[in-house]
Amino acid sequence: MKKKVLFFMLVSGLSFSQQKNLKISDLQPKTKDFVFPVISYSDNSGIENKINLFLQVSELEYIPASEGNPSEKVNAGATSYANYVYFYDWKKLETPKNILSISIDGEASGAYPEEFSDWKNFDMRTGNYINAEDLFQAGTIKTVNGLIQKKIEKRVNNFLIKLKSQKNASEEVQEQIGLYEGCFTDYTLNGIRYFFGKDKLTFVAGRCSNHAMRALDDLGSHKLEFTYKELEKYWSPYAKNLISGSEKIDRTSPGNKLYKGKIDGKYPITVLFNEINEDDSFSAIYWYDKKKKQINWRGEFVHDHFSITEDGYHSEELKQWIPRALVEADLKGNKIIGTWQDNKTKKYLTLELEEL
Repeated sequence: MKKKVLFFMLVSGLSFSQQKNLKISDLQPKTKDFVFPVISYSDNSGIENKINLFLQVSELEYIPASEGNPSEKVNAGATSYANYVYFYDWKKLETPKNILSISIDGEASGAYPEEFSDWKNFDMRTGNYINAEDLFQAGTIKTVNGLIQKKIEKRVNNFLIKLKSQKNASEEVQEQIGLYEGCFTDYTLNGIRYFFGKDKLTFVAGRCSNHAMRALDDLGSHKLEFTYKELEKYWSPYAKNLISGSEKIDRTSPGNKLYKGKIDGKYPITVLFNEINEDDSFSAIYWYDKKKKQINWRGEFVHDHFSITEDGYHSEELKQWIPRALVEADLKGNKIIGTWQDNKTKKYLTLELEEL
């Protein structure tokens, strides 16, 4: 009991502490359609560079110091997801001292325009992106998923009761009832958005409606708040140290991490792994540091082993991607060791990466 009391005294005290030497400003060139955060952290330039690299590559598909300006691809709809994306605002949230949480608001336009809000959370001890699944003990993730789903169900069901209690309900209300009765609620930690507060963690699940039905959706996105105390018994050692302000750093998954290394011992590259999905699949971006041209990977990560395909080009005749290379590698601590095989020549080259 004493340990629990001490832990939450630490959390309470540190929740109001912010990184004194951390500053966030607007990435240049700033425009009315591009207001994007860039951090400055005088205590640790390595962490500063790492966070900015992650944000710009993952959100803008822009490699810092490469040609063009950071907003060029997103504003022109030239990213891999082919939407026009505009960033309008960002905000630094109040969090425990080891954590940086930034909210980002904007608009994406594909077949139709859609406003969005997103949150990015970083471990200020390492500069790593914080994965939600790393916050919880492996044996409790299913339970935490259930807690999230129950809160969504309760919110939707309470609103349904209110709608169904109306006498002589209009056609619009009947459509709303149908919308919420068919609402998807089975969200999990894998892929859900979230952000840290002074003393609570907020998960944000998608709304019940698609774009066509959005005008009927009075509930909108589901913001689900859990106090740190509520989640204490589910925390992983990593989360306990992160939130309490401890400098002890525990190993976390390779998802959403940056690695640097070499192919064939002489070609420097940088890799950004995206989130590892529940079915073990993932995508990644890498580039040769000299050329700074993005190359896509897709693969699986199972039992600390990566099996990766690097696509070369899309064959219109075969209606499929033709591989340029195949990668087989093992995660060993903070390193990834394996081979890069040219699909045409079948020649093997060594691959050695280390967590940035």
